Parts: sequence; structure tokens; C-alpha cells
Amino acid sequence: MKNILFLMTAITAFGQNQTPIQYPKTEKGFVIDTYFDAKVPDPYRWLEDDRSPKTEAWVKAQNKVTFEYLNQIPFRNAIKTRMEQLWNYEKEGTPFVEGKFTYYYKNNGLQNQSVLYRKDQSGREQIFLDPNTFSTDGTTSMGEISFSKDGSLVAYSISEGGSDWRKVIILNAVTKQPVDETIIDVKFSGLSWFGNKGFYYSSYEKPKGSELSAKTDQHKLYFHAIGTKQKLDKVIFGESQKRRYVGGSVTEDDHFLVITAANSTYGNELYIQDLSKPNSAIITLVDNFESDNTIIDNQGNQLFIETDFQAPNKRIVTVDFQNPTVKNWKNFISENQNVLNISTAGGYFFAHYMQDAVSVVAQYDTKGQKLRTIQLPDLGTASGFSGKKKEKILYYTFTNYTTAGNSYALDTQTGKSTLYRKSKAQFQSDNYETHQVFYPSKDGTKIPMMITHKKGIQLNGQNPTILYGYGGFNISLTPNFSISNAVWMENGGIYAVANLRGGGEYGKKWHDAGIQQQKQNVFDDCIAAAEYLIAHNYTSPKFLALRGGSNGGLLVGAVMIQRPDLMQVALPAVGVLDMLRYHTFTAGAGWSYDYGTAQDSKPMFDYLRNYSPIHNVKAGTQYPATLITTGDHDDRVVPAHSFKFAAELQDKQTGSNPTLIRIDVKAGHGAGKSVTATIQENVDIQSFTLYNMGITQLPK
Repeated sequence: MKNILFLMTAITAFGQNQTPIQYPKTEKGFVIDTYFDAKVPDPYRWLEDDRSPKTEAWVKAQNKVTFEYLNQIPFRNAIKTRMEQLWNYEKEGTPFVEGKFTYYYKNNGLQNQSVLYRKDQSGREQIFLDPNTFSTDGTTSMGEISFSKDGSLVAYSISEGGSDWRKVIILNAVTKQPVDETIIDVKFSGLSWFGNKGFYYSSYEKPKGSELSAKTDQHKLYFHAIGTKQKLDKVIFGESQKRRYVGGSVTEDDHFLVITAANSTYGNELYIQDLSKPNSAIITLVDNFESDNTIIDNQGNQLFIETDFQAPNKRIVTVDFQNPTVKNWKNFISENQNVLNISTAGGYFFAHYMQDAVSVVAQYDTKGQKLRTIQLPDLGTASGFSGKKKEKILYYTFTNYTTAGNSYALDTQTGKSTLYRKSKAQFQSDNYETHQVFYPSKDGTKIPMMITHKKGIQLNGQNPTILYGYGGFNISLTPNFSISNAVWMENGGIYAVANLRGGGEYGKKWHDAGIQQQKQNVFDDCIAAAEYLIAHNYTSPKFLALRGGSNGGLLVGAVMIQRPDLMQVALPAVGVLDMLRYHTFTAGAGWSYDYGTAQDSKPMFDYLRNYSPIHNVKAGTQYPATLITTGDHDDRVVPAHSFKFAAELQDKQTGSNPTLIRIDVKAGHGAGKSVTATIQENVDIQSFTLYNMGITQLPK
């Protein structure tokens, strides 16, 4: 039949008449940890030493086996060719004005890193910063960039090999010449200027041991004065107060320094300092970690604060700087049934609401009066709506699962949007469709899921399907175009995204329903999503793959262990997989709000041990074909999680399904990854997935 997209044969999961994979031998040690009254073996503890020659040799041996397997997949090169073709179009970001120049990012198609361009007032274009020149292999990327208020100075950070540790370079923005020494050892930091005097940044003391895995838990806010040595930088906050995350930002009018401090990824203290008075005291607004709070704007002494205090879906409050404590907060934009995120531009507030994971944007004036709802092009995700107070035109982008990102110019006076730049992606979006369903989880909770595929697809249970999930840290999965997903769907695949509990799609209550001893809700939500896709004949276990990264890697690991019968392929990326020790690495202890730790209590230890992926791999079980992906420089979720999980699976897997680990060298958690590396990783994931579904030929 003409509509049959794949030639499928009944083959084993490791290919046509292949010999079984010979995995590298992974030595077992004799480490045993005691938690309360329980003794827990950790035979692969030695893989946590990322500086060990023994670990390095293991990585090379694993990659050799993995790439030998991937190299023999017959359609791998065809997928790569098509992905490069579709990826190869000019992409340009929305413009922003700094001083006398208009800046914008642009990529000519396959450049490893996007280039920052600028135009002067005559319209002459020039390259301002080209990260592709920072390294020969595209593994050094640009992170934060911040201009002084008059646009004459700029500070930007770079990441080498994907590490979260950054260097900060300071230039004269007009001449592009360095004006100061490079600031080193900066981590989890913004860059915020105070006039032209200098800027605030955050970092940890360099840890003893490996900087890629050793624990970092005392963050400090510094001020660097231009023309001085970094060793003289003043600690503004965090010397006497031990906090895991500290940030500082200066208000647009240079009046206030706003400081946030937290010990976990949810809940922060809030402080403010009057910069118009030298050496003024730091004043406390919020002295606990029970809510998320940030100052988004000010008009003189009037402060505007985004908070979920007594408002799980968030609200905007206002208070006078002279009496800023919580008891004096007054509603400015009240909470409603949808989750709120706020931005400012042109002297207005833009309330970005999430309605069933879809954007709705409303414009408010400085008195809190709603002026209008912004007319968006379609159902999807709108982002941007931020700028300086003097700007009358602001820019935003719009995308969804079938629409590549188009950018729009919004007149803040009239609320009218006009198309600024249409995407040049050569993807026939009219041939595809997305629909949203709501399915019941194990406890009856209705969970939203978006399903995207070619129009006219046959619901016969034989469609290769990727189910993607995250379910944590108050992070929302909203519609977003992906070139790699476009290639997947061109080849007849279905792409489904489930908005699981633990995320932020419905506010704090939704988040809290998937944390700590409620974490099983997240896995149940994912299992129910897979069962829905199977029950409604979108796919079947033989043609279903589960994919997720970071906390989503934990999701994949837990679900494949609990329900190995549910899917043919598992794709855990940079996952948190050792739930008893995650908090001992880098900044992992800051994730305790979502996970709890094995030291908290015996019930918490028991709960974590019962789902921790590396502790629940059982000998004699046939697990799905598994491709674990990680980076050797990942210092957020250290690669030891993935290393140990791969070792456990390879030791205990029964049957013919392959268990492979693909380890990117000179790569981190994902941010700043080169286009070349990103394409190849997605090619390998899709090739592995289709091949292990028994597919031997791509559609013509």
C-alpha cells in the first residue's frame, strides 16, 4: 500500500543475524553504604572518579562498542543527510538595542554556534562576536551577555567543553577591545552592570577534587569593579550566609540591587539594597524559602514583585521600598486559574499565562489595568515580550510542534503585531497536525498530552512513536518546533509530549504533586500516557520509544525498570539515576525539594531506593533496547549516573535487546552543544530507535 511508510520485518532487536554484542567488562568493587539499618552495595563506585585513567579507558571501550553498532545501521547516513538538509537554513533572532547599535544573533544554517551581529545607525552590518572562533571544534560556546546601561561596555561568559564553570570576558563594546582581565571560575551566574563602574556576578569557591563532580554548596555574589583584579572583587552576599544559589541584578534605573538566595531549586529569600546611597544596608523582604519571589520592576521606590506566596499560580504585588515586608504587599495583578509569568517592556507589564500548556498573553498598564489580550498567530508558545522602558516596539517569537519559530514586532501603544521575520525552514507544516488529549492517570488525575504526526496517518498500532516527558522542577513542556522531530515525523513517526505532574503547567500544586514521596505520580502519569497511545492504536509496545533528559532521564530510567514490557526502546539522556547519591555531586543537593535525600529520614530513603533506577535493575529481566546518552564534561548531572546505570543493565540484561551508552567527549549537560554534535546525536538516537523497532528501510 502507498501509505505504508516502512518496510518492516520480524527481526531481533540487535539486527539481522548479528552476533550478540560483546560489552566491555566492567569491574565490580566491594563498596557498601549503610543507610539507617540497610546495607546498599555500590559495586561501580569507581566510575564516579571522572579523572581516573581507568574510567577514561572504560569510556573509550564503551564508545567503541556503541559506535560499531551504530555504524552498521543501514539508514543512519540517510537520516543524517536529511537532517543536515532540513537544518541548513538561515536563522536570525529578534533584535535588541544597546547604545548606538542594534544587535541580533544569526546562524547561516550549519554553523556550530550562532554569531552575534550588530548594525550601526546607518544600517551597516558587522560581526560583533563569533563563538565559532573560540575553539576549532565548536565546543566552546557563549553563555550570558550583558551590556552596561549606555551600551559602551559588555561582559560575556564562555563555556569550554560544555562545563557549567565559565570565564567572563569584558570588552569596550564600541571598539571590541578588552578593557579588563578575564574573570575565571564563574558558575550559575548572571551578569548585571551598575552604571559603567562594574558588574555583579555569582560563583562558588573552586572545590577540592574534580571540578566536574565535587560538591559545590556555598554560592556568593561578587561585585567586580572595572580596572581592578578579580582577587579584589568584593563579596556582597553569601560570605556569612551559606546559601546554595545566590543571584544579583540591578534595576534598569540603577537604583536598586536585587538579591535572591536559595538552598534548593524552589523557594527563595529576597533582599534589596539602595545603590543610590553608598554602603547602604541590605534589606530583607522575604526571610524564608517557602515561596518563589523576584522583583521584576520598579518606579522610583515602588517595587513590583512576582510571587507565588499565597498564590500557587503566581501573582504580581506592589510595595514601597521604605516598608517592603510581606505584610505590606498589595495585589497588582491577581492570581487566576492559569499559571503566570511576567515581563516588562515599553513601560507596560506583559502577563504570560499558560492555559493547558499553551500561551495566552495579556498587556497591563502601570496601574494594574488590563489593556488587551495580545492576538497570537495560533495555538502554541509565544516568548519574548521584554525590553527597556523607552522602547515602543518589542519583539516576540511564536512556535508550536509544526511551526518553526517566526518572529513578530508588537506596537506597545496599539497592541498590533506584524510579522518581523518568517522562518526559512523547508518543512511542509501544512502536512502535519497536532491535537491535545487528556487522559486519566492511575489515580484518575487528568493529564494533558500533545500528539503530532502527518495528516492521514493510519491508527493501526504500527507507527513508530516517541513519547517525551520531564515531570519535575516546576518546568513546563510547551509546544516548540524541533528540526530533529520534523525529520522523525517526515519518516512516518509520531511525536507525543505528556505534561506530567512535577512540572509547572498548572502551578505549584501540580509541581508539588510530583515531588519527594509523590514522585511515583510522575512515573504513573508517563505509564498512563504510553497506555493511552497503545489503547488508541497510535502505536504498540513494539513501536514505542520513551525519551527524556536530565530529570526526564530519571523518568525514562524509572519507567523502563518498572514497566519493561511497555516499550521497545528507552532513551535516557544525562539522567539523574542514582537517587541515593545524587546530592553528593556538584550542586545536586539543591534538587532536594523535588527529590528529598537518602539522609532525610528512613521513609524517604526507602522511597528513593524503591525507584532509584540503578538500584532496581533485576537480573533475568528483558529490558527495552536502551541507548543512554551523556557527556564526559557534564558537571550538573555527572556522567557517573549514566555510567553506573549502563554497567548495571549490561550485567543483568536478559535477551537480545542492546544496552549501549553513547558518551560525548568535551560535552556537558547540553547547553552550548555544537550544531554538528547535536545533529549527530539526534541521528544516532533516531537510527537506534527505528532499527530496534525492526525497521529496515526508510520511506521513499
